[in-house]
Amino acid sequence: MREWLIIVSEAAITLIDALALFVILVGTIEVAFKVARASFKPLGDRLSRQAWLRYARWLVAGLTLQLAADIIETSISTSWQTIGRVGAIAVIRTFLNYFLERDVEQQQRECALPEPAQPPARGSGAGPGAAT
Repeated sequence: MREWLIIVSEAAITLIDALALFVILVGTIEVAFKVARASFKPLGDRLSRQAWLRYARWLVAGLTLQLAADIIETSISTSWQTIGRVGAIAVIRTFLNYFLERDVEQQQRECALPEPAQPPARGSGAGPGAAT
């Protein structure tokens, strides 16, 4: 029975790691195209932030998938050395995931804030002393 679980778990680990690689690769290619396009036509602050925010989401998804594979790997490991190595990797990925999630949430809050109102230009006739 244990051999069967090990075979299925190893296949699942490989599949999940491949999926994580694909997710991170797609996000990286997407942001690379946006950066290349921005070198010819600047995106502006808001669109630039949105591009990096989207990339961070891709990375969070990839890290979450890799963490799932790590959890499965620890369940079939028999040596403490392997469990310690995978555990250390899982801790690092969890911290990366936490800080990326925090940055994503902060960026979302900043993007949700309305743009500050610009004061009227001088000589436009608008302002405190202008007749209406």
